[in-house]
Amino acid sequence: MKRKEMMISVGLICAVIVLLPIAGIAAAPPEVPVKGMVTMVDLGATQCIPCKMMAPILAKLEKKYTGRAAIVFLDVWKDPKPAHRFSIGGIPTQIFFDKDGKEIFRHLGFLSEEEIVRRLKDMGVK
Repeated sequence: MKRKEMMISVGLICAVIVLLPIAGIAAAPPEVPVKGMVTMVDLGATQCIPCKMMAPILAKLEKKYTGRAAIVFLDVWKDPKPAHRFSIGGIPTQIFFDKDGKEIFRHLGFLSEEEIVRRLKDMGVK
C-alpha cells in the first residue's frame, strides 16, 4: 500500500472511531477559542497516527507563538464533547479562530507546520 493511500486509510479509521461512544470523560478542556487571541485548535487523539505526526509540530508552535496566538490540542477520544461541539467528522481537524472567536478556516487531516504558520500570518499573527 502506498504511503498516501495508507494515510487516507488511517484517517478514515480515525474518522470512524471518533464517532463511536467513548468511555472515561477527561477533565474540562481549556476555553476554546481563547478570548481576545487568534486560536488554532487541533481536535485529535494521542493514539491517532496523523495526530501523532502533528504532536511535535503543535508543541513547537505553541512555544513559538506564546502570547501571540493560542495553539490548543484537544483529545476527542478522551473527551468527545469538543468533537460534538465543533461538529467534526474525523481527526485530526484543525480549526482557526480570529481574536473575536469567529471561525476563519477548518481543515481535516494532517496539516504541515508551514501551512499552519501561513494561516496564522494570514490572520495577522506575527
